[in-house]
Amino acid sequence: QLQLVESGGGLVQPGGSLRLSCAASGFTLDYYAVGWFRQAPGKEREGVSCISSSGGSNYADAVRGRFTISRDNAKNTVHLQMNSLKPEDTAVYYCAARRQGRGSSRYYMQVADFGSWGQGTQVTVSS
Repeated sequence: QLQLVESGGGLVQPGGSLRLSCAASGFTLDYYAVGWFRQAPGKEREGVSCISSSGGSNYADAVRGRFTISRDNAKNTVHLQMNSLKPEDTAVYYCAARRQGRGSSRYYMQVADFGSWGQGTQVTVSS
């Protein structure tokens, strides 16, 4: 059974850092694009970053230069390193996976592009 589990969320002060992890089980991430999304209270879920099966990546303008997505295929895990966090980064963060050919460079940033989702991890940026 395909499963994604996020971890690494928590409470951090503005300017701090967190590293989120998305661990997959039941399938190998080598053949999947993986996206990170977030949803703040009262707002729609939005794309934050995506990494293709070849390692190509893309970021939302709001996080570009502060967040870095990476994948560790040996551990079947994708990470999101978040630096210089701001209060407006506060949200539940979700990872999602979409099957694609191995070595593909295409990335996706829309909720509708993904069919498999994790349960989310809360990130709160506050002093």
